[in-house]
Formats: sequence, structure tokens, C-alpha cells
Amino acid sequence: MASDLMLFQVASIVALVGMGLGWRGVMTKYSGFYDLPTAWSMMFWGILLGGLYGNLGDAFLLLPTIEFGSPSVLNIVICLMLAVSVHLILRRKKVRITGSQPTTGWALGLSVGGMLGMFTIYRTLQINEFDLQVGATVVLIALTSPRSHALIFSNHGYRMLLGQRWKAVISTFFWCTIIILSLYSAIFNPLIWIFVIPILLLTENKAHDWVWAAIPKPARRRLRRIWADAARARNREEE
Repeated sequence: MASDLMLFQVASIVALVGMGLGWRGVMTKYSGFYDLPTAWSMMFWGILLGGLYGNLGDAFLLLPTIEFGSPSVLNIVICLMLAVSVHLILRRKKVRITGSQPTTGWALGLSVGGMLGMFTIYRTLQINEFDLQVGATVVLIALTSPRSHALIFSNHGYRMLLGQRWKAVISTFFWCTIIILSLYSAIFNPLIWIFVIPILLLTENKAHDWVWAAIPKPARRRLRRIWADAARARNREEE
């Protein structure tokens, strides 16, 4: 029991670090120019939703894979429920009024992915003797699970801004199905990362466009001036 508790604590800490790193980059670049309070509130709701999602995935997908070698067909149902839940959360009035669906989706995805990563890391440590390969797998799960779900949910919010509601749900359902199966498969076959990581890196470039769409136009002008002033200051220092 003490061993399982220690493994859970390690999984929780590593997953939280992954969530923190997932906030850096895209969200920090535009900090102060989008609806930050709503984004932070979504972290709480994402933990609740992610806890349920991670628990269902662990019980009906990961454990059957460990015991019988194949996941349950309930994967489709679980991911569809997640996609619909994300859509309903991003349709909330305070999110729609500010047009912050992409940034809200990013924050929601970070916490959902972090919780899924926590369950996955726990099982990875539980069924394997710790070595360099297992350690690398744990680190990659902690980094990719929060960020991949943040990208998926941010894209969902961006599609909502474009009025593509059904496409948003279908896209989220499809990519969540792919990513959860990839994370679980990577526990047994590390070569899966060869396909997962390049897709995330390519999608990362588009995330800036999605988040930019959530910034009000007056704030965009101010942000451009700040960037221009910072660039001129750097040029003067270099001269």
C-alpha cells in the first residue's frame, strides 16, 4: 500500500510539472491580453473532468490492455463523451461573451491532459521496473499528455469562433481517440513517440493563430506596439 501511495505521489508531481510547462510558450507569450480569470477557472473544471476521463480510460482501456492485450471498445464512447463535454463547457456564456474559447480550451486541455497523464504515469511505474526507458516514457507522457490535449481543445475553441460547431466536436473526438491510444501504446512500444512528437511540434505553430483569435482587436494593437518597441530596444542594444 505504501509503495502504491509513493507511486501515486510521484505520478501526481510529475504530471503537475508537465501541466506547468504546458502553460509556458503559447499562453505566456500573450499573457495579460486574453481572459485570464476564465482560463484559470477552467483549470479547476479540467481537473474534475480529467479525473473522470483518466479514471474511465484507466479502467476500460489501459487495464484491459495490460491484462488481455487489447483495449475495450468503450474508447469510442469515452472520447465522444469528452468531446461533447468540452463543447458544452466552451459554450458557457462568460466564455462566449469574451470570445476566449481558444485560450479557455488551452487551459481546460492542460488540466484534462495532466490528469490523464497522472493515471498513465502511475500505471507505467506500477507494471514496470524502473529503468532509463521507463523514466523516458514517464517524462514524455508528462510533457505530451497536457500539451496535446491543450492543442486539441484550443483548436476546438478556434473552430467554435468560426462557427464550425459539429466539426469542432468531431475533430476533438478523433484526436482524443488517437492521443489516448498513443499514450497507452507508448507504455509497451516506445517507438510510438516517433509518430506522436513530430505531430505535436507541427501543430504547435498553428496554436499561436488559434490563441491570437481569442485576443480582442484593441488588445492586438497594443500587443503589436509592445512587440515593436521591444524589437527596437533590442536593435539599439545590439548597435
